[in-house]
Amino acid sequence: MADIDLTNMSLEELKTLKNQVARAIDSYEERRKKEALSVIEAKARELGFSIGELYAAPKKGASAPRPAKYQNPENAEQTWSGRGRQPQWFKDAVEAGATPDDLLI
Repeated sequence: MADIDLTNMSLEELKTLKNQVARAIDSYEERRKKEALSVIEAKARELGFSIGELYAAPKKGASAPRPAKYQNPENAEQTWSGRGRQPQWFKDAVEAGATPDDLLI
């Protein structure tokens, strides 16, 4: 690789070089992704599948579970994300005088 003397370059030359390097990196990464996809597609075909079959979009309505937001003070294993129907332990605690803030994790 040729040595480039950056100390003697103007600001404009440095910015141009920076943009050229960024484009070269992006191009390199895209080529590597295409190569990887080709390998994956070939392996999937070898096993009798298409990429679409292996990476099907998740079914509508399916999502990752929400993290717990509230916790039963009497049983730490009982938690609730704050979405959907309130669990009975949550209702009971609020009826007994606790506030939702008291039950936050």
